[in-house]
Amino acid sequence: MCGIAGFIWPHGATPPPADERRALLSAMTGALAHRGPDGEGLLIDGPAALGHRRLSIIDLAAGSQPMEDAEGRAVVTFNGEIYNYRELKARYAARGFRFRTQSDTEVILAAWLLDGPAGLDALEGMFAFALWDRASRTLFAARDRFGKKPLAYTIQGGVLAFASELTALAKLPFLRLETPVAALMRFAAYEYVPTPETIYKGVYKLRPGHYLLFKDGQLTTAPYWEMPLPGPEPRESEEELCEKLRLLLAQAVKRRLVADVPLGVFLSGGLDSSTVAALTAGMVSRIKTFSIGFTEASYDESRYARLVASRFATDHHERILSADTCGSLLPEIVARFDEPMADPSIVPTYLLSQVTRENVTVALGGDGPDELFYGYEYFPAFRLAAGYDKLPPFVRRRLIEPLVKMLPHSAGYINPRFVADTFLAGATAPQWLRVQTWLSAFTADAQAELWRNPAAGMLAPHHLFAPTRELFDSYAAGDPLARVGYVFARQYMLDYILVKVDRCSMMHSLEARAPFLDRDLAEFVCRLPSRYKLRGTNRKYLLKKAVADLLPKGILGRGKRGFLIPTADWLRKQLRPQVDDLLGQRHLTQQGLFNPKEVARLVSEHASRTADHRKKLWTLLVLQLWLAKHKPTIIP
Repeated sequence: MCGIAGFIWPHGATPPPADERRALLSAMTGALAHRGPDGEGLLIDGPAALGHRRLSIIDLAAGSQPMEDAEGRAVVTFNGEIYNYRELKARYAARGFRFRTQSDTEVILAAWLLDGPAGLDALEGMFAFALWDRASRTLFAARDRFGKKPLAYTIQGGVLAFASELTALAKLPFLRLETPVAALMRFAAYEYVPTPETIYKGVYKLRPGHYLLFKDGQLTTAPYWEMPLPGPEPRESEEELCEKLRLLLAQAVKRRLVADVPLGVFLSGGLDSSTVAALTAGMVSRIKTFSIGFTEASYDESRYARLVASRFATDHHERILSADTCGSLLPEIVARFDEPMADPSIVPTYLLSQVTRENVTVALGGDGPDELFYGYEYFPAFRLAAGYDKLPPFVRRRLIEPLVKMLPHSAGYINPRFVADTFLAGATAPQWLRVQTWLSAFTADAQAELWRNPAAGMLAPHHLFAPTRELFDSYAAGDPLARVGYVFARQYMLDYILVKVDRCSMMHSLEARAPFLDRDLAEFVCRLPSRYKLRGTNRKYLLKKAVADLLPKGILGRGKRGFLIPTADWLRKQLRPQVDDLLGQRHLTQQGLFNPKEVARLVSEHASRTADHRKKLWTLLVLQLWLAKHKPTIIP
């Protein structure tokens, strides 16, 4: 796991002196030092400047980067891991490629020099890399199939610049990093900025499963992999499908155990992480597992992690914290993110990464099944909404809606009134917009009252949520539920879940691996009809059946909870000073972005418990904390 950065000077233009470019490149890699504390590499080669920060995982002695091939034809800077590098080395060596190291990095050079962009198909792993081909004067960059590893880029003044994080791009004085109001509105809708956009105008994230070519000043991007469409009913029995799934899971875990440093497993005690821990325990003697618990009983689930740890006799490490005091860490964590991201679980994820890094350098986690196996409650809700939308209008207006208004508000993890209100808001939305309506902090209607001067056209739902519509329509599955799953994987998981894990783990120089996002496993799951993922209201149906005899009793029947965070109370208590400061009338009037009266209403109603605005206020507070730290230039 590492950080990469660089820039390519325009074709035909004379670049600044090499020492000036080296200083700029060093500033970029310096901004990524947390991603790679074990070494720095800088290369100035003609118009190309490639930088690297290294977290040593494989071939500790000879794996430094940027790395060139034995003949000096190309050089690469790479972030991630290629899990099948040993078999690829044998394959490419048989074709005449000469290897000099035991590093997985070198197979990327071989894949490009022997097969060009088609060589990406052979790479199994998580990666973002940029490769400079000296002979053809071409920059070739790519991102892994699910976007585990980040890569942002921009072209300004003919210069192509790229980096693992936007903070590195900010070190280039010749780049203009301006934040349009439309990007802030997109963030308020999604709680993140969806790919390929970023918080800055003209700066983009490379889409997952895509590559980039830059030659003679011309940039092109293209896909090299896509999630398969659901296929017909399998010929195999359910028992045979379960057996195949178990074999693929075991293969995925085994691939991710390749490392020359200590590794462990994130263990929440849920189905997904427990499955990874169980399979790892069968391959490694006395694995280390890590979990976070809370002193408040209503938010603590550490007993489930201990149950699994006991079952498999792991070397379990647990840190018990006060959920109330964890809120004080929010400003520090938000400030270190290169883009604002309003997932409250960044706090425990940050702390989990911290305790894990004290013991190991690599951790396997359970990300992926909620999207691939339809594990979120939104999937059965999507089906339920289809039936609700068919009810006579008078039943909805005169019976159901009045009953919903009688439900109580609660500051706990589940607020019955908030859940019911949210369901009704999305139940009558178009299919493509339904789930995103449930996920959104601020819908288009809510944003109409929020902004002083909203970006033109953005208040129409089809503009505000255009990235979701594009993904939903692009996946040609006949089953709408499969399209929902695709959007979850390509948007929510990509920009919310994977960004959170990558940034929080890399803040502590910890590499996080996701076995469930293995290509072979994912393709198998994607091709299954929806009924193998959601059976009635039973989510992750086939996965549960496949691992039923593997896990302790009490784990399979647990509902999807995630990290339980008391955001509603945080906003009323320990974060109230920041709320009053950054969301107060004085600051908002001076800033000129938001309508102070509308924000004051949200704060007042939440504080008095007459309404639950935790989602809206948390999103606004995160945005304000990020703006206060990064101070971008806001443009209309």
